Amino acid sequence: QKLNNKIKKRMSEAKPTLFSYWRSSSSWRVRILLELKGMAYNYEAVNLLKKEQRSEAYLKRNPMGVVPSLEVEENGEKFILSDSVAIMEYLEETNPKVNTLGATPRERAIVRKIVQQVASGTQPIQNLKVLLHVKAMMGDSDEAKMEWGKHWITDAFKGLEAYLETTTGSEKKYCVGDKPTMADACLIPQVYNANRFKVDMSQFPIISSINKHCLEQDAFKNAAPENQPDAVN
Repeated sequence: QKLNNKIKKRMSEAKPTLFSYWRSSSSWRVRILLELKGMAYNYEAVNLLKKEQRSEAYLKRNPMGVVPSLEVEENGEKFILSDSVAIMEYLEETNPKVNTLGATPRERAIVRKIVQQVASGTQPIQNLKVLLHVKAMMGDSDEAKMEWGKHWITDAFKGLEAYLETTTGSEKKYCVGDKPTMADACLIPQVYNANRFKVDMSQFPIISSINKHCLEQDAFKNAAPENQPDAVN
């Protein structure tokens, strides 16, 4: 136990490096969690539009050729983590002082369900490589690409809105109870995507309320796309 505590202390003091793209919702989730936990980190931009994620140098870090990746140091050894949900779980386990997963097994299961509903069931259907493929299949149609994203986000938000009615706190500030969790870290970037694809958010008052409140908090402000070093106006 003492050894584990020493490792956790050393890791909390180390400064990880996040390989990120400013408008990547997967990267954004991790930035939110780092901010919620008050962790300082280095930022390395990976331009997805220039396909830097497919460069030889980046593929050595992350053979999947996606963002985010997080370089951390543990017991004097540096290594790379990938997949936003795996990274968030790792940060929760190694920096537990600020709890972003829930206090009870039930709460943790609820948070993980919402995380997966967004990270696995919604965002991948409208990520960049899928949208580019849809656009190419439909005769280079930007309209088809936009309609695709709008349809699948709207479809997912209908179920999520109903579920959040049973999990959010009385003031509808966060997804689960009255404190920010990984679920909020996943939801807020997805609402940004919904707005990009012109989803009618008036259908989703709970999601909209949570989004509004979270975006007023410093951790979420600091993690926002427009506040990243590689942001493009």
